[in-house]
This record gives sequence, structure tokens and C-alpha cells, in this order.
Amino acid sequence: MIQNHLSQLAEQMAKKFGDKTAFCRREQKTDKWSEISWNTFHNDVKIIAKAFVEIGLDEKQHVAQCSNNKVENLIVDFALFDNLSSVAPLYATSTADQMEFIINDAQIPVIFVGDQRQYNNAFQVLKRSDVLKKIIVFDHDVQIEQGEHSMYYADFYQIGVKSSKDEIIRERKSKVSDKDLAWLLYTSGTTGNPKGVMIPHYSLIEIVRIHCLRFPNLTEADSTVAFLPLSHVFERAWTYLCMHIGIKNYLNLHPLDIQETVAEVRPTLMCSVPRFWEKVYAVVRETLDSYTPFMLGIVVWAIATGEKHNIDYLRLEKKPGLWLRTKYFIADKLIFSKVKHRIGIENGNMFPVAGAKLADELTIFFRSIGVPIVYGYGLTESTATVTCFEMTKYEIGTIGSIMPDVQVKIGEDNEILLKGKTITPGYYNNPEANKAGFTEDGWFRTGDAGILKDNKIYLIERLKDLFKTSNGKYIAPQEIETRLIQDKYIEQVAVIADGRNFVTAIVVPSIPALEAYANKRHLSYQTKEELIKLPEIYKLIEEKIAERQKGMANFELIKKFALIPKGFSMESGELTNTLKMRRAVIMQKYQLMIDSMYENRRKPPVLT
Repeated sequence: MIQNHLSQLAEQMAKKFGDKTAFCRREQKTDKWSEISWNTFHNDVKIIAKAFVEIGLDEKQHVAQCSNNKVENLIVDFALFDNLSSVAPLYATSTADQMEFIINDAQIPVIFVGDQRQYNNAFQVLKRSDVLKKIIVFDHDVQIEQGEHSMYYADFYQIGVKSSKDEIIRERKSKVSDKDLAWLLYTSGTTGNPKGVMIPHYSLIEIVRIHCLRFPNLTEADSTVAFLPLSHVFERAWTYLCMHIGIKNYLNLHPLDIQETVAEVRPTLMCSVPRFWEKVYAVVRETLDSYTPFMLGIVVWAIATGEKHNIDYLRLEKKPGLWLRTKYFIADKLIFSKVKHRIGIENGNMFPVAGAKLADELTIFFRSIGVPIVYGYGLTESTATVTCFEMTKYEIGTIGSIMPDVQVKIGEDNEILLKGKTITPGYYNNPEANKAGFTEDGWFRTGDAGILKDNKIYLIERLKDLFKTSNGKYIAPQEIETRLIQDKYIEQVAVIADGRNFVTAIVVPSIPALEAYANKRHLSYQTKEELIKLPEIYKLIEEKIAERQKGMANFELIKKFALIPKGFSMESGELTNTLKMRRAVIMQKYQLMIDSMYENRRKPPVLT
């Protein structure tokens, strides 16, 4: 275990594993995976650490990174730790304005970027910033402006190769403290400017320790895929945990390639957000729709058998009887193994899922077919995990049991409050946010409402996202939205209810699914705009919404909705970098459409 500072990790792992593979990256020119050993990683960290000294980086400074996932991201991280400095990872999709705010707020003199768009944005900032001095570019194909302000990573690396500043690095490392700042993570924020969450080394060491306690099944024999961006606290903390254990990590460069990557490398581990599994589930359900009644009957039998075997017995640490074990063996051979192999997850040891609500229906389905989904809950401010499922004895309907040595209590309005070593000491350069974010006696306020029972948390809702109708009823929009996006015809949903007398929604349908539906029924249309205006399509979505909302209270039911052809996106400002909806932006952009749904309930909704 790391003693008190992550600057020790690269050297420790090189001594332990030597030429064993630490990371794999896909080479752009050959499209093949290449391997990086622990020895190579450690050597590169030492070289880049000296390069930082050569360009004048002082102790306690912050350096930004804005790129898709690369091994170089991690090399830079640990080279900064050797210099008693910290990393501020920015999302690869960040705009120039977003970059500029963080660079100025944290007084960042150096930024690493990956592709041309990221470089262009950084260069815009450099031209108008008194703070940013240097841009270092990972991709050698990027066209850079001439001058000392811009350089390629390969040239920066050579500065370190030629450097003789080893003594300065040794002297800096001799002064390390577990209170040193390691990460400065800026939350994307659904409103206002982002806040810089300070994560010291002691928080990272603690998050590694408690995960090793919770999951002793993780070993150096495992392999993982870095699917989420390393700017996301979930993937970043998970990657550091995997590094500590010695798990081989395939760094997926482009998020859209993830299905291909998973099918290629067939990992035993991968953390993801629920949307990944929602899409997998939708594909499986679509496949089942094409089955004959006889084959569908076999699938239904198999899933029921899997649920009884895996959830009713193994989850509770009860041994299934011989007959149930035999039926499960048959179900796995006939159905489950083929589904998992098609996706690339047949070797699964554990697949952590967090970042948004995961529907119980999906948990039951994937656990039933033998996919070890581990659902959890956390925040940037808690260095990721607060609660998560254990491998057995997990309770469906909860967000898992509290991690070892994390303190949780329920405050006013059922708000979940946190204390412990993994909780941020505060927001950088933001006393107002610190005052609002913590109670007077030091508990961090999550903004989430929950119920604590038997060391497990039942999440109620984001307090800030609760809507109150004009009739005084409280609506939890995420609960409704999570139900609806499980349907293969529905891609995204934004529920509207706050201050209104009934619930409406803006629905982004799955155009490919609608096209297949329309073509099968010989419906006439030319464009996707014409497609979503067809009465038959509106009726289909209306039926699907009604199906998904069965069992909900009448005041929670969507009474009217409008279909839009283009989904909510980060580029349009409707989503944050972590894909959370900016409801204020959506409300403003679609104000006329929303108002039309409330003008006269008997009128059909305006479809755009």
C-alpha cells in the first residue's frame, strides 16, 4: 500500500512488476494495440518530471490536461506529483470559454491538449490570458502556431531526456505530504460556473484502501478498459485503483469506439455510466422482438432461471440445489453465454456502474444472465464512491452499502451528509461555495435525498431537481426519465412540471427505431422531421410512455409531450460534460414548445 503520497506509486509498481504490461493503447496508424510496461511508465514519469523543472514549473502549481484518454495523461499526472504539483483535468469537449475560466481561476501556466480542436481552443485562451504560458500537444499531427508558447509532447519529452535535474526532483519528493493537492477537478455544473474540487493525496490513498477492502476479488490477473473520460472522477479514481493493484488497462481513445474495443479486448472489468447498459439492454430487447414465440419462450424461461439462481440464491449466499444448478447451466449455454460473448463481457469479474440512476429492471436482468453489475453512488467531492453493491448480500432498490470508514448521516429534508478522508476539504478559491457546501460542524452536503437503513442507502432524489407542481405535489423527474429511456423507441427525455399544474415532457425518440417501425408499416415520410409528426408515431410514443409509467401516481403521469428530432448535446449547452441535463437551458430553448403544451390541454402538442 502507498504510504503517504502517490509520487511513490510508479516506482513501487516498476519494482514489483517490471516489464509486465501496465497499459495498452491503440496506435492510430496501425489500429493495433501496443503495450506499455511498468518499467517504461516509471521511466517516462521520471523524464517528464525533469522536463517540468526545465520549463520552470514551481512546486504547488496546477497544470491542466484537455484530451481524450491517453497513457500520456497518466505519465503527466505522476510527473506532476514528483514536483509537488497537481493536475486539473478538463473534459476533452471543453470550449475555449470553459478552459479560460478554469485556467484563470486556478492560475494554470501550462496545458496539455490532444487534438486540433483542443489546441485551437487553448490557443485562443493563450492569446487573451495573462496566466497561460505554454501549450503542449500530444498528437504530432496537430498544426501548431510557431513560437515558444506551443510545442509537441515528443519535444517536451526530449527536454526531459537531456535534463540533469534529478537532484531537484529528489529534493522536491523529500518534502511530500499526504495533504498535498493531487487533483483539482472542476465540476461541470448544471448552473453557473464550475467549482474546483480539491482532492489531496490522502483522499486518493484512502479511496484505494477502502476499495481493496470492499473488493478483494480484484487482482493483477484482471484487465480493464478506460471507457469514461479520465477527467471524470469515476474513471480517474478507478484507474488509480487499477494501477495500485497492477491491473492491465486498455485506454479507449474515442468514446464512440467502446463497443468495438470491448468486443476486441474482452475485459474482466470496466466502469461505466448506466447509459452504456441501457443501450446494451435495448439491443438485447430488440433482438428478442424478432424471435419466434417458441424461441422467446425459451429465453423467458432462461431469464427466470437465472434470476432464481443468481438473485434468489447466490446473492443471499445460499447454495442452489442440483436441479436449479442444472437448469442454470443449460440456460447459460443456450442463451447467456452467447449474449455476453456477442458484447465482449463473457470474462466479467465486476462492472461498476454509477453517475446516474440505474433502473432496478436492468440490475435484475444483467445479474440474472450472469453479468456482475456493481451499482454505486458517489460525487466528485467524495472522490467517487460513497456506497456500492457488494458482490453478495446487495439489496436491489438501494445504491449499495456504505464504503468502509466513510461516515454518512441523514440531515434536514433527508439530505445525505458525508464525512471522512475521501471527502474534499473544500472548493478551490471559492469561500461562498464552501459555506454553502458544508454544515457548520463540517459535514458535506450532497444535495441528494436518501434513506439510511442497515448501512444501505435508498436514494430518493436530487433535492435541487425535485419539481413542485402548482397543485403542491412533488415530482421526481429523474425517476420518470429513467423509466422512459429504457424503451428502445426513446433516446432522451426532459420532464417539465415545476410550477405547472400537470406533467409534460420533451422527448427525443430513437430515429433508427422509428424508421424501422414506420417502414414495416409502410408509413410515408421524407425526413426525420416528417417522421416524428406522423400521428402513428405520436400514438406509438404515447403508448410506450404509458407502459413505462404504470404504477406511478396519477399526478406523476405525463399528460402531454412533444417530439424533437435532434437530441440534447454538450455542444448545444443542453448537457454538462458528465451528460447531466441543464434544465434551465432546455427550458429556455424550448420555451414556446413547452408553453404550447400548457395553453390548452385539448390541443395536440406542437411537434418540431
